[in-house]
Parts: sequence; structure tokens; C-alpha cells
Amino acid sequence: NFRRHPLEIPPPSEKDWIQDDEEDFFLQDPDRKRDGLPQPFRMINKLVMQVFESAMEIIERREMLLEPQNVKVQPTKCFPTAEFQVTGRANCLAVSGKYIFVGLSEGLAAFNTCDCKDVCAWDAVKSEVCAIHASDLGNECHVLLAADEMGLVRLFCFHKKSFLLIKVLNEVGDISKRSTCVEVVLSPGGDYAGVLLQGNTKAWLEIYQLPKDSWLMEMEKNPRTATELACSERRPSCTSVVQDNSISLCAIFSYILLPTAIGELNLPVLLLTVKPPKPITGSSFENPLDALKEVDDGSMLGLGYNHLVKDFQWELQEAIFCSTYQEYLEAKGVNKEEIPRHATFHFLLPSQVLQVGSDMKVQPDVPAGIGVHWDGNHNFCLYLLNHPLKEQVDSDLKPDVVWPCAAPIACSAVSSCSRYLALAGEDATITIWDKHLGYPLSVTAILEERFIRSIHFL
Repeated sequence: NFRRHPLEIPPPSEKDWIQDDEEDFFLQDPDRKRDGLPQPFRMINKLVMQVFESAMEIIERREMLLEPQNVKVQPTKCFPTAEFQVTGRANCLAVSGKYIFVGLSEGLAAFNTCDCKDVCAWDAVKSEVCAIHASDLGNECHVLLAADEMGLVRLFCFHKKSFLLIKVLNEVGDISKRSTCVEVVLSPGGDYAGVLLQGNTKAWLEIYQLPKDSWLMEMEKNPRTATELACSERRPSCTSVVQDNSISLCAIFSYILLPTAIGELNLPVLLLTVKPPKPITGSSFENPLDALKEVDDGSMLGLGYNHLVKDFQWELQEAIFCSTYQEYLEAKGVNKEEIPRHATFHFLLPSQVLQVGSDMKVQPDVPAGIGVHWDGNHNFCLYLLNHPLKEQVDSDLKPDVVWPCAAPIACSAVSSCSRYLALAGEDATITIWDKHLGYPLSVTAILEERFIRSIHFL
């Protein structure tokens, strides 16, 4: 229905007006005061109020949608307080004491945290540094481990504003036999260094002891050597070209004087060479007594090697399994077990689980062992760092303690105090161990079975 004639404003009616002489005017509702207005004021007031109410409904609806975001804690915005320029591209950095060490596309650079000015640079071999670790040794001396794009690991000693190259840990004469660094870890305090290496067909872990005490003594005895190796102060430059040239001259100067100091500093000592566990094969034991004798001979219990399962039993079990689940194996594309080529390792402080011999001195802040687990393996293996040298260089070093897990270990983490150990399995289960007492504190299973890639203590 619609109107055929134009709308007209009704004439005002004087009978609806409020009389001033009414005695009960104070009893009337103030909101109904406008109802006594003549036309067309009542109609205009009604339209305005409808628009106002609709606008308030829209505002309330938007505020309800924004309320969950307002409840969340807003992150604090941080702005840089200082900047420093580097030559080339910065790939990585490490902080030690009052210095910031930056890995560049060509060498290393050191900056002072107080004024953000460059202190010294090293670019003797023009190699791109991809990873760097640093630790403060005291007496203005710092130890650095730098891995470049070719997989070479260089050990530096930074003293008196100069880089001293001590050794390339994985350098060999034959390039075809060169091993590539996968991961490098420096222990807190700079007592030990661990390097995970990969060859053409195998991988292994090397643990080095750094003679930091002898380095500090040598620096104190011969302060002139460190002073001569220190980079000369660069003059302030107006253009970046002059600054780049000064950096290159500084690096060349330190490289020329470097060989005189290398012979005076002791080289790191190779303590351990840890290889991945061998695949479990058929047993050669005739009875359980032979297996127990092997354990008494020094074979570590928990690795799974001392069993009574023969080769034909393994083959029969595998044949039955494959025939039963053949369609699932073909769909999933299961491959045969391969030797692992990657490991995660941590330096561990002394504890009741990792006990040191009574004839060895134990320092509470110096690592006493390492914990290692290889990809796809169930065991978390612990090795002491104070074995005799003949036993350390053994081709088949056995762990001192083995912690078997129900599922292959995906990742692990150690707390800053080195007391608590977290192991995450491939079955999405996280176990927190008290390493001092040797028992689990908690076991948490993720409801949704997802692969855990990393875990950290906060």
C-alpha cells in the first residue's frame, strides 16, 4: 500500500500544550516532556532519537568485537637507542662482555657496546661467517668460534682489541677428505667446545678442551705481543669508501703479525670423538650368561646391543610384519633405517647422575660431561669429560650413562642451572627430568599428536 496524495504536516493543536498554571507539573516524567510539543516538532524529535539509538547500537556492537583484543596484553614497542654500520652483510652476532662480535659476508668485526664504535675487523681469508659463539674469559680476553659458508670452524682469541686466529679445527690437507661443520657449541665459561661434523657418508661429534688458563697467563706475561697485534686506531672518515679501506688495512695488519702469536698460544686438545650408535643386529651370544659377561666387561647397559635375538629371528619378524602391513607400508613409503647424521648435544655440570671419579677435581661451574642424542634414536647418552686420553680417542667410545626413552627423541633442552633436562619425543610427549636426582618430575602429552621441533626453559 502507498499513498497517492502528498504528505501534509498536521496543524498544531493548542489543546496538547502544557499549561503553566497546572499544579501537578512536578509529578510528570521529564522524558515525556517533549510529547506535549506541537507538530511537526514531535515528528522531528522522534526521527532524531531513532537515528541516535541506531548509532549507539552500532557503537556498542563494535566495542564488543574489539573487547577481546583490548583484554590482550599489548607488546611494548621498543625503538633502537643506537646504531652501528658494518662493512658488507651481517649474518650473525654474539655478545661477550662489553663487545659485540658480528659475522659478516667477509670476515668478523668487533664493536664496543658503550659507544657502538667498531674496534677491529678480521677478513684475512675473505670467508662468509654464518655462525659465531663467544665467551668472556676475563682480563679483557674472549674466545670465539666462527663457522663459515664452507663448513670450516675457526677458533679465535680476542684480546686487547685484536683477533688472534689460533686454529682451524676441521682443516685437512686433502680437500676431498674435508668434513663440514653442522653445529658448533661453546660451553659457558669457555672451557670446552663441541663441533658436529659430517663427512661424505658419516657424522661424528668432537669435543675440545680449551686451555684458557694458559692463554690468560701468556697474555699477562707478554702484554706487548697483544698490544702489537691490536689494530691501530682508525681515523674518522667522511665517506664510506675511506672507512672500508681502513677496515681492510686493519685486517691485513693483524694478519701479518698473527703467525708470531700462534706459536706462543697452546692449541686446543681433542677430548672425545662421539660417533652415532650402530644399528642393532643379530646376537652372537649362545645363552644369557654370555650377555651378562659382556656387560661386566664394560659394555654399557641400555644401548640394546646385549640381547639374544638371532639374525634369522630379526629377518622372520620383519617378513611377518611386512606381509601383514604391506599395503600401509607401500602407501606411506617407509624406508629402511639409516645411520643418523645429526645430533643435539649439551654441556652438563656435575651431578649425582653424572658422577666424577674421586681422584678428579670437580668445579661446580665447569662442565663435567655432555649429553647427546642422535636423530631417530631412543637413547639420551651421557659422556664424562675426564676420561684417560687412551680411552678418549677410542674408535668406539661408549657412554657412561644411558637414559632410554619410550619414543625417539625429537629435541631436548637443559635449564640454565643444568639441573633440569627436558626431552620431547616424536610421540608428542615432553618429560622433565631432575638430573641431580635422576627421576622424572613431570610427563606432559600433547593431545594433538604433533611433531615438536624445539623446546626451551624460560
